[in-house]
Amino acid sequence: MSTSARLAFLMLVALLGGCASHTVPPAKVVRAPVFAPTQGFSPVADDVLFRALGLVGTPYRWGGNTPDSGFDCSGLIGFVYRDAAGIALPRSTREMIGMRAQDVDQNALQTGDLLFFATNGGSQVSHAGIYVGEGRFVHAPATGGTVKLDSLSKAYWQKAYLSAKRVLAPAQLAHNP
Repeated sequence: MSTSARLAFLMLVALLGGCASHTVPPAKVVRAPVFAPTQGFSPVADDVLFRALGLVGTPYRWGGNTPDSGFDCSGLIGFVYRDAAGIALPRSTREMIGMRAQDVDQNALQTGDLLFFATNGGSQVSHAGIYVGEGRFVHAPATGGTVKLDSLSKAYWQKAYLSAKRVLAPAQLAHNP
């Protein structure tokens, strides 16, 4: 599949994900970071991208780590990386954020980077997702929900954002211009 076809597919998925997600208007206007479009997909980053997007709609289950049982956020990440890239990651978000991996600035995110959030307030990691490009990420958000595609530009995620890590080797990444 050509790069432009893949980018068009990602944009279609993002559009449909945006249509399907419930949005609550923010109380104030928050400036979102500018995200450069991803160009030049690599096979491993491509596999992570499509595997993660393919799990959208899978039920959330605390402690879940397979499509059959459902996923919590770290179970989703672990499954995608094992299945698509052959990489074993720690089980919990606390272990993932503490692992030896390259820290990535929010303005330099690449497809496959891990995103960490403090959704309980403060600075303790409590949630994680997989960046899929175009300012979007896949995550398993909460009990009663499903794996979903979400936008980093939402005020909620901007406020909760902690950091990002890169676990794919540079040769495995999709490269921004």
